[in-house]
Amino acid sequence: MGSVTEFYSSKNILVTGATGFIGKVLIEKLLRSCSDLKAIYCLIRSKKGLDASERLAKMLSEPLFENLRTEQPNFSEKVIPIAGDILEPELGLSDSDQRLLQDSIHIVFNSAANVRFDEHLRVAVEINVVAVCKMISLCKKFKHLECFVHVSTAYANCERHYIEERIYPSPTDPHHVIDALDWLDDDMLTQMTPKLLGSKPNTYTFTKHLGEEVLLREASDLPVVIIRPSIVTAAWREPVPGWIDNMNGPSGLYIAAGKGLLRSMIADHRVVADLVPVDLPVNMMIAIAWHRACVQKTNCLSVYHSTTGGLNPFTWGEMENAVITYFKNNPMDSCFRRPKNNILTRNSFLHDFWILVSHLIPAYAADLGYLLIGKKRRMVKIYTRLHKSMEILEYFTTRSWDWTHANLDALKSSMTPEDQKVSCHVLADGYCVIGCD
Repeated sequence: MGSVTEFYSSKNILVTGATGFIGKVLIEKLLRSCSDLKAIYCLIRSKKGLDASERLAKMLSEPLFENLRTEQPNFSEKVIPIAGDILEPELGLSDSDQRLLQDSIHIVFNSAANVRFDEHLRVAVEINVVAVCKMISLCKKFKHLECFVHVSTAYANCERHYIEERIYPSPTDPHHVIDALDWLDDDMLTQMTPKLLGSKPNTYTFTKHLGEEVLLREASDLPVVIIRPSIVTAAWREPVPGWIDNMNGPSGLYIAAGKGLLRSMIADHRVVADLVPVDLPVNMMIAIAWHRACVQKTNCLSVYHSTTGGLNPFTWGEMENAVITYFKNNPMDSCFRRPKNNILTRNSFLHDFWILVSHLIPAYAADLGYLLIGKKRRMVKIYTRLHKSMEILEYFTTRSWDWTHANLDALKSSMTPEDQKVSCHVLADGYCVIGCD
C-alpha cells in the first residue's frame, strides 16, 4: 500500500463541477500536493459566450492559483478542458472525448450539483439526479476506473436526528420522479413539490437523497464513495486562509452583520453551527479515493461524513459572538450602521418586530433618500435578498444533528503521518472559523 501522493502518480482524473467552489479548491490541491499526476480533465459547459477552454483559462488565472503559478509555472498544461454539459444527453460529450475518457480515466470526482435550496424541482432533479444517472452510465465504460467519489450533503437525511454512514431509503423512487418530468409542466410540478418533499425542507436535500439512491441501485459494480459535507464555508488553511468565491449561505450573513444590515435572525444559540471550511472536505475527497483503491479494494459503496458537530462543536451563539467581535475590531468600509449585538433570537414575535423596525423602515427610508438625490434605489432589494437567505437557513439554524464518523476514523488510522500532513488533516480537531491567526 503506497502513500496518497504515490497513488495519484501518473493518474488521469475527471472532475465535474470543476468551476464550482469545491471543484476549484480540489483542482488546486491535487496539482499542488500530487504534482506527479498525469492530467486532470474538467467537464465544463459553455457559458456567457465563453467556451470550455476559455472558462478554464479564466478560472486558472484567478488568485486562488497564485501560489501554484509560483511553484509550478506550467501547471495549466495538466488541466484539460472537456466540452460538455450534464444537462445534455450523454453529458454533451463528443464521440472522441468519450473514447478519450473511457481509455484514460482512473479517478472521478463528481462535484457537479445545483446547491440552491429553493431551486425549482425540475432543475434540481435534472442536475442532482438525472446527471448522476448519466455519470454512472459513462463511468461503467471506463477501462481503468479505480474510484468514483460523489459529493452529496450531510443534510440529505436531515429529517433524521441521528445519521449513520449509510444510504437510507429515499422518500420516493428516483425514476418515478424523473419520469414525471416528461409529462408534468412546471406549474404542476410546483403544486406537487410539497407533497413530494414530505419532511424534507427543500428541493436540494430531497434531490441529493435521490441521487444517493440512484448510486446505490445502479452503481453497485463501480467503486463508489460518497462524501457528505455539511455547510461548506471559506478555507481554513488552503489554498489561502479565508478564501471564498461566493457570498451564499452563512458567508453572506457574516458580511450583512459586519455592515450593520443584519439586526435580527431566527436561530437557536445552543444549536451547533455545523460549518466546514472547504479545504477539509476537499482533503477528505483526495484521501478517500486513495483509501478505496488501495485499502478497501472492494465495490461495496462507502459513505463518509465531513461534519464538525460531534467532533468540534461550535454553536450559533458562539458564532454570533465571534463574528460581531471580529467586525467591531476590524470595521468594514461603507457600513450601513454599526454592527448590532444579540442578533439571534428564537422569539418569532420579537424577530418580526425587529424586521419591521430595523430592516424594512430603514430600507425604505434609505431608498427614498437615494431617490431624492437622483441615485438608484437599492436597500429594499438588498434586504429582500437578505430575508430570503435567512428564511432558507432557518431550518438549519434551529436544529442539531448527530453524524457518525466510523469510516473517517478508519481512514485516519490507515494514513501515515506524512499522508496526514499532505492532506492537511482530513478533519481538523480544532479550527477557528473567524478571526484565526
